[in-house]
Amino acid sequence: MPDNALIDMDFLVTPLISLLAWIVVQTATTTDRVLLLPNATGGVSALVVKTGNDEKTLAHAFSGARINGMGRIEVDEVASTSLSESYAAAVNALPAKPVTFTVYFLTGSDTELTTESIPVLEQLKSALASRSVPEVMVIGHTDRVGKLEDNDALSIRRAASVRSILSRLGLAGVSFEIAGRGEREPLVTTEDEVAEEKNRRVEINLR
Repeated sequence: MPDNALIDMDFLVTPLISLLAWIVVQTATTTDRVLLLPNATGGVSALVVKTGNDEKTLAHAFSGARINGMGRIEVDEVASTSLSESYAAAVNALPAKPVTFTVYFLTGSDTELTTESIPVLEQLKSALASRSVPEVMVIGHTDRVGKLEDNDALSIRRAASVRSILSRLGLAGVSFEIAGRGEREPLVTTEDEVAEEKNRRVEINLR
């Protein structure tokens, strides 16, 4: 074979090797990212990341997995301090943490709140204004004074009363679900027929 034929083959092989290397690099480029975040109390559960030919388990807060174009999973961790910078769009899209507000009623009343409860309603109003699509559950409770069935009805009336108060505060467009627990879920355990202020309450759970 003439020398110039060997030279021609070199010109063909070298670009071909470069092309194959470029294809391998592009194929191995990361295409998906999974990150395990802690819940509202700081705890985490396990998350299994699985592809057709690989599987990894994430069990620590801020541990992550990259799934490349070859279907392989690469596990790493992200510093919590850099989370908002590296994943700003995803962090901003997370819903706000659930919060609970509690107001208290005078003995036997389903309309009269204690003086200390009035500022709580303003705090709730501000919290609702900061959420685009709030979900609100209003749950009424009573102490153990009176009959069980009467307290069931009283707890629902208290929840409905708080809903009405919030509507008058300019939150008429917000959807509220109400429920009554009667005397069944006390904050303070007492004997029957014992009046306890902390149990005469309405809890407003905001998500």
